[in-house]
Amino acid sequence: MSPTPAVPGGKRPTLADVAARADVSVALVSVVMRGAKGAGAATRERVLQAAKEIGYRPDTRARLLRSSRSRLLGVQFGLQQPFHTDLVEGLYAAAEPLGYQIALGAVAPSRSERQAVEALLADRCEALILLGPQAPAARLAELAAQLPVVSVARRLRPTPVGVDVVRTADDEGARQAVDHLVSLGHRDIAHIDGGRAPGAADRRRGYRTAMNRHGLGEHAQVQPGGLTEEDGAAAARALLDADRRPTAVLAFNDRCATGVLDTLLRARVPVPGEISVVGFDDSRLARLAHIDLTTVGQDIARLAQLTVGRAVARLEGEAPREGEGQEVVIEPHLVTRGTTAAPPAT
Repeated sequence: MSPTPAVPGGKRPTLADVAARADVSVALVSVVMRGAKGAGAATRERVLQAAKEIGYRPDTRARLLRSSRSRLLGVQFGLQQPFHTDLVEGLYAAAEPLGYQIALGAVAPSRSERQAVEALLADRCEALILLGPQAPAARLAELAAQLPVVSVARRLRPTPVGVDVVRTADDEGARQAVDHLVSLGHRDIAHIDGGRAPGAADRRRGYRTAMNRHGLGEHAQVQPGGLTEEDGAAAARALLDADRRPTAVLAFNDRCATGVLDTLLRARVPVPGEISVVGFDDSRLARLAHIDLTTVGQDIARLAQLTVGRAVARLEGEAPREGEGQEVVIEPHLVTRGTTAAPPAT
């Protein structure tokens, strides 16, 4: 149970209130709260106990703003992307032990990437972490000239100076999905692609490479799609109306796959009895019990750790602020659940 502030009028407790409670000076309370030297163990314990009793909490943001550094990592993310939500959670976990905080800049249908970034810059963020950015490489280089930039989940060729890249091997993930479906006996495997979304070209290439490797090049079909449930639903309807209906579908991401599942359910097409479905990301959406989606997993914790590590390395002088960008590629892993099985007997 949270302590009840023991301050007249219910106002937010201050350093002076803690000092009065502990019967010490305000300066000594400040020393304790900053974790600085100058207070004995007994005094430190008394001050911390007094702070706890009256519900005092340091205003960390105000203290940072008074200093020459903000220690804020600005994160641009897609508000409607479950995978981004999972990544943000991982970034918090990776940043806090290093003494950094996260500031969020959401991208939504009514809010552009540029608006999100400008808001983060106005918050005095020291570095930018961009999740699946779609801005041109020239724009990323422009930002990197101002502060460290880490692009997550997007291949950049060539990598702009000052921009680090942390991503999953998307092509390998698509190959794993195809290998899994072929091992179950599928031959007619369709891919619903992500258009121009980050990672889409690599996943499309990985799908085609795997199909050709299995001698199934003539069975390959790429259906235009996108990132959303609506994109997946529209693509699924087109596949159902096609002359050659696939027995398996690899969707661009989990949201797209969810749209596919909904359309198949409404059309009374059994999954996986008649058509198997594979997503990509292993977002929390895929893990819901009623969806139970087979998907290609990305290592969220590792992506987050490496991303924060690259940003902090530049900020702490462990890497040149304007040096060549570094790309780190992480291997994906297939997560098998209930939406894939052997194709129906012919």
